[in-house]
Amino acid sequence: MSYLKERVAYLRGLAEGMQLSDSTNEGKLLKAMLEVMDDFALAVDDIEEVQEQLSEQVDNIDEDLAEIERVIFEEEEQEDDDFCFTEVECPYCNETISVDKDMIDDDGETIECPSCHKKIELEWDCGCEDCCDNDHDEE
Repeated sequence: MSYLKERVAYLRGLAEGMQLSDSTNEGKLLKAMLEVMDDFALAVDDIEEVQEQLSEQVDNIDEDLAEIERVIFEEEEQEDDDFCFTEVECPYCNETISVDKDMIDDDGETIECPSCHKKIELEWDCGCEDCCDNDHDEE
C-alpha cells in the first residue's frame, strides 16, 4: 500500500471514530472528501506503476541503442582499417590507380600497375596510422 493510501485510510479511520453521521451536511462533505482523496491516491498509484514500466522500457531501449552503437562503430573501425588507399598515376601508361593495402608489394615501396603490369615506386604521403607505422619501421 502506498503512502497516500495509508494516509487516506488513517483519515477514514478518524472519521469513523468520530462517528460522523451521513444525516448532517458536514458528515456528507467529509465522507465525499475522503472518497475523492481515495480516488486521488489510487490515481497516483497507477501513475507510479506506469512510470516504473516506462522507466524500465527506456532502460531497455538505452541498452539496445548502446549495443547498436557498439556494433556500428566496430564495423566502421574495421572498414577504416581495411580500406587505406591513395591514388597514383602510372608513369608508364598514365593510368590513375586507386591503391589499397592488397596491391602493395611486401617491401611496401612498389605496386604493379593493373593496366601495363609494370612496377611503380610509391611515395607515401597519407595520414593513416598503418602507413605512418611503415615509414617509422623503415627508418
